[in-house]
Amino acid sequence: MPAPKNPFKGHRFPKDIILQAVRWYCRFALSYRDVKDLLEERGVHVDAATIYRWVRKFGPEIAKRSFKHKSCRSLIWHVDETYVRVGGRWRYLWRAVDQHGRLIDFRLTARRDAKAARAFFRQACDNARLYQPMTIVTDKAHSYAKVIGEMNRWSFPGEEIRHVDRKWKNNRIRSDHAALKKLVTPARGFKSLSAAKDTLKGIEAVRSIKRGHVVGREAGVAGEVRFVVSLFKEAA
Repeated sequence: MPAPKNPFKGHRFPKDIILQAVRWYCRFALSYRDVKDLLEERGVHVDAATIYRWVRKFGPEIAKRSFKHKSCRSLIWHVDETYVRVGGRWRYLWRAVDQHGRLIDFRLTARRDAKAARAFFRQACDNARLYQPMTIVTDKAHSYAKVIGEMNRWSFPGEEIRHVDRKWKNNRIRSDHAALKKLVTPARGFKSLSAAKDTLKGIEAVRSIKRGHVVGREAGVAGEVRFVVSLFKEAA
């Protein structure tokens, strides 16, 4: 089996500096210029555009490498969509968390309709693997009822998904939306859909690590740092 490629190869700055910048941006409500200034206080001179490129490259890399460390998800999902600004337009961010707040998946779409809901549920179920939902809590949007009904028509008897469409029972994910959007606000929107996806992958992954939703992370901020660094052992 070939050794994994070193993603830091060709970068002028060392791994620890790059990961620190990416983790700061994804963990705290900071702009790229804020991260630049914090690094400069520590004697590291790097421009904001470079940090932007680091976040786009290494945010998704952290998400991919931490995926196998995710802790078990429950079979009760809370699903809802919120808005983020992309290229000067509002786009829909579909998200699902379990009853304990652990992220199942997210997806960005231009529309809020059954087609978009169908694509999101297909993606989320594929990524959840063994942890397929037994109950899905949503608001009363017609698209949810339609798509969950379609999923149940293909289910074996006794394996149908229970759909709870009560907005007030979905406060868990709505409060999670609010926490996420505090981190996104300093960006004042994303330039493109691909930039939004890359950045959100990093933010969601670092949030999961911070909240202890991964196996093998030691307690405290130092444990978060060591866990992220450990994901890139081939770059030691």
